[in-house]
Amino acid sequence: MPTLTYIKGLPTPAEELNSLGLTEFEMFLTAYSSVFHKAACETANHLLAVNRFNDSSWNTHLQKTYGISKRHANGVISLAQGAVNASKQHRNLHIRTLEGKLKSLNSWITKSEKKLSDSVKFYAKKNWYKSKTGCRFPLSCSLKFRNTNWNNLRFQIHHKKRRAYKLTQKLEHLKTSPIQTVIPKNQVFVVGSKDESFGNQVCQWDGHTLKFRVPACLESRFGKQVITKLGNFDRNINRLPKDGAKTWHFFRKHNKWNAAVQFTPISIGRVSKHSAYGCIGIDMNPGSIGWAYIDKDGNLKSHGQIPLQMGLPSGKQDAQIVDACLQLARFAHAFCCPIVCEELDFSSKKEQLRECGRKYARMLSGWAYSRFYKLLKSISSNRGIYLMKVNPAYTSLIGMVKYARQYGLPSDCAAAIAIARRGMRLTENIPGSITAYLSVKDGKHVWSLWNQLNKLIRKSSIKRHNFYAISNWGPLVKRLSEPSGKSKLLH
Repeated sequence: MPTLTYIKGLPTPAEELNSLGLTEFEMFLTAYSSVFHKAACETANHLLAVNRFNDSSWNTHLQKTYGISKRHANGVISLAQGAVNASKQHRNLHIRTLEGKLKSLNSWITKSEKKLSDSVKFYAKKNWYKSKTGCRFPLSCSLKFRNTNWNNLRFQIHHKKRRAYKLTQKLEHLKTSPIQTVIPKNQVFVVGSKDESFGNQVCQWDGHTLKFRVPACLESRFGKQVITKLGNFDRNINRLPKDGAKTWHFFRKHNKWNAAVQFTPISIGRVSKHSAYGCIGIDMNPGSIGWAYIDKDGNLKSHGQIPLQMGLPSGKQDAQIVDACLQLARFAHAFCCPIVCEELDFSSKKEQLRECGRKYARMLSGWAYSRFYKLLKSISSNRGIYLMKVNPAYTSLIGMVKYARQYGLPSDCAAAIAIARRGMRLTENIPGSITAYLSVKDGKHVWSLWNQLNKLIRKSSIKRHNFYAISNWGPLVKRLSEPSGKSKLLH
């Protein structure tokens, strides 16, 4: 089951403050966090050193060494295991990212060297100026840089090879070097259980007051338990149950203690109907989010765009993403339908940013795609709206070919129609004016036709605005599919 976490700053009632301006509970957390940090560091080192971890024997070791109970030791072990597992996952992700960058770099070097060598061979021929095909990389000179494009490319290849060597050395080091885990100071973690009163035996909260059972090592200073007023976690949609396990995490941030409670949320009644009765498809682009509502018959009923501003600070960017997600949630609530989105992964594209243009790299780096879908999932879940993810194959192409001219839509709204229809499990047959010129074996999936059309359009010089003017695709596809390929395309 998925879990939620609510966080709030630890209150400091005036009647609980001492001469230092701190409450008794804050004094206890400060004292216990140092013990907790030492135990967590030792546990993390032990987890990294052994192949098989014995939870029971290590729990007993922590109790005897640090004077804490079994429940306190469970929190130490859980936090250390989470930190170690996160370090291992980050190491694997780092290695995988560097391998992707190295692969992209070597591919660029191979293509550039081939392009340069082909150009040298071309100019070495006699009567090269009479060639009908032309040079792949014609020689030219820049007055600004006082150099030729060939020398400039050789200079780039030289530096790319240096960077490839550095990445290779870095990968060899990462694969052999030991993993290091950082355990932050000033934190306390207590694991809960659904079989215990108030969901936790050590830290019990009744909705207003928090009681923390003090470990044996600190009983002489703070007594058997420490009590403070915590209040409730106010939310517009509060999913915190009265029963069930509650795991508590206390941490100090910006010179203030915070309390976080993790729990299994209360289930909310489903607002959206089955996808067969209609869906809202969304297509996210760097500048806007296009959406389209499709009824039960697969026809467009409503559509729109939500503008997004690029280059904002993280706080303002999160604010505009939340506003966009709330708008989509209101649309889904009004139509009582699920939201359908694409399941995309930009990790491979971000590995190739150095070999792409600056404008494209800047756009892709500032595109908060994963952040948008993370917030959309959270907001839709809190409102009983089902969020579906579908395969993104050819959705933009289908939208531009079939729906852009038919409804007079922008590219993102046209793609949103294809996404919504895919969520409803409706097929997208290719227009009849094209199928006569594409050769596909019987029994092949319809995507094989879209794949052929996609390859043909990539070879051509068709731009997006041309899709609004092409009423009959037959002559265009016929010219593209001709063996000679010398005919010019319609614009």
